Amino acid sequence: MRVELDGIRPWRHELGHCLHTTAGVLLAQRGAEPVEILGAAWGFHYPGDLRREEYYLPGFADSLFSGLAPYHGITSRWHTPADAEQGWRQVRAELIAGRPVAVAADNFHLPFRPAYRDVHTNHLLVVHGFDEERAEVLVTDPVPPAFQGTIALDAFTAARDSGNPVRHDRDLFFTANPIGNRWLRVDHPAELPAFAPDFVRRAVAANLRGLTEPDDAATSGLAGLRGFLAGAWERLPDTEEVVDEVFIVAGPVLAVTGLHAAYLERAGRRFGDSRLLELSRLVDTVAHHWSALRIAVATARPDRAGALTGLRRRSARLVAAHENAVHAMAAHLSGVSPTVHEPPLSTASGHGMRAHGWR
Repeated sequence: MRVELDGIRPWRHELGHCLHTTAGVLLAQRGAEPVEILGAAWGFHYPGDLRREEYYLPGFADSLFSGLAPYHGITSRWHTPADAEQGWRQVRAELIAGRPVAVAADNFHLPFRPAYRDVHTNHLLVVHGFDEERAEVLVTDPVPPAFQGTIALDAFTAARDSGNPVRHDRDLFFTANPIGNRWLRVDHPAELPAFAPDFVRRAVAANLRGLTEPDDAATSGLAGLRGFLAGAWERLPDTEEVVDEVFIVAGPVLAVTGLHAAYLERAGRRFGDSRLLELSRLVDTVAHHWSALRIAVATARPDRAGALTGLRRRSARLVAAHENAVHAMAAHLSGVSPTVHEPPLSTASGHGMRAHGWR
């Protein structure tokens, strides 16, 4: 038996992680424009639920897509099979029913990943078919170097059933968390909200409320961001795990920030609104600061105390850029053009430098 689902095409935003690329592939297959959905929401939320996964999204372990697209009614649910055999039966049944599947996998066992037979990591990709006679599975993974094609079912099974162990000092950030043959079922309404000026305005207003009037200022919004960074640097000299925590948390925040900048730029050009274009530029500046901070903390492990001054300086610039963007959001909603005072970008956070290390 052979199944190959139609409409599967690679999609990727340059700052997106495997969660965002996977979501984009699944949304595009259903006729949606990924940026117009994945870029609508923007904010900060970290309730301390750290998970060592490339597809980590703070606060949304049970429904990742609810966090990615809170204004569109899209949800997702993890399925955790008892073993590899049951896991493949479940994925196979979804494919036969015409539904592509997001699956967790260890890159160590995937022949097309740079980490193959070298580094363990907890990754996410799309499965969109299989060929039983050839014992092959069709997968799409837009994360660089990007792959769309077939792999052996045995390799696919090993990747999904991996214990994802730490074997050496290059197994960083996304290890020590078994894959468990997990897969995602994604659901969205039959009709999604239209990408229109009124919807964009409501999204910006909701984002502004979340940043300035969060339900829990200890974990969310600008107050939560300040508290997270201040607490991390206070603990850093004595706690090596803070390096991993900040690096992992910063990843999805960076991705969502970059996507929101793209969303605002698209809206500004589509609807002829120069204020949205300016707001997009300010949000993109925040993304650059997140990228620089993520690189800086990833390299701070050998001398954590020595890195503190630089990390605090970068944090201050990041928070100031965030505040500028929030000021511009409020001005946009009130219909005026804001006066924005931006801190200078350091060389390390300049255009083109992005905190990625593709595995």
